[in-house]
Amino acid sequence: MTADDRETLREAFADMIDEGAVRFGVPLAPLTTFRIGGPVDCLIEPRTVDEVRRALAACRDCGVPVRVMGLGSDILVADAGLRCTIVRIAENLSHIEIHGNVMQVEAGASNAEVARRACEAGLAGYEFACGIPGTVGGAAIMNAGAYGGEFKDVAVSVCCITPAGEVVEVSAEEAAWSYRHSMMDAAGYVVVGATLHLTPDDSQVIQARMDDLTRRRTEKQPLDMPSAGSTFKRPEGYFVGKLVEEAGLRGYRVGGAQVSEKHTGFVVNAGEATAREVRQLIADVQERVFAHAGVRLEPEVRMWGFDD
Repeated sequence: MTADDRETLREAFADMIDEGAVRFGVPLAPLTTFRIGGPVDCLIEPRTVDEVRRALAACRDCGVPVRVMGLGSDILVADAGLRCTIVRIAENLSHIEIHGNVMQVEAGASNAEVARRACEAGLAGYEFACGIPGTVGGAAIMNAGAYGGEFKDVAVSVCCITPAGEVVEVSAEEAAWSYRHSMMDAAGYVVVGATLHLTPDDSQVIQARMDDLTRRRTEKQPLDMPSAGSTFKRPEGYFVGKLVEEAGLRGYRVGGAQVSEKHTGFVVNAGEATAREVRQLIADVQERVFAHAGVRLEPEVRMWGFDD
């Protein structure tokens, strides 16, 4: 980002800078679950949908590259950081309203908080996401799922900002959700909210289901180590962990990056790992699994800031 670009953004968001919603040269490692990554030129944390729209429009108008993130649970940021602006939709845009069986949720709300609030209200259907470490916006974009449930199962519609800056409502049919995919992802839409339709149930029963899922996650996943969750998409007809295990890669390391000893479908930051090391380890796993089983693993984690 040039000095002129920075000054343009300062002028465009003068009213937000004083309140800390716009910052420059922000380290991204603390904002990702991998705890890895260099600084970004500019970080904008909007408080309203209109501020999201303004931020995207300002970057578009001055030709500054822009990316959108939530809680950083599915990205690997390069060690050198990012020469762009990030619009972070997280805590500042996380309001939740409940009307009967319907939840109106801003995109920055965490999946865990939505599941908790639904449980309190006696609404079932979002338990599957109680341990997914991301936001509703990310869940909508990627059709997040776990333990037999998916975002598409409960979503009525999502509110989005198009690449042209128009605020639109996208129905479930239009969203075309499939495994880790949506129309919004393909078209470059930014999700700013969602409408969910849930099912009445006893709060204690819902909580028991959530407790069971939490127990199962804790027993099987390396939740005590920084990671981006499941590292690879599930190939049809296979289980990633089994493929990696059979390729002899349990515990395999590149520097501080490691294939989890607890769950071989996870790559973890075992101690001061760099993005370069994580990326190399992912490439090594892909190569070894293909050589052993003839299956090409596709990363689920998104890699930002690498030259190629």
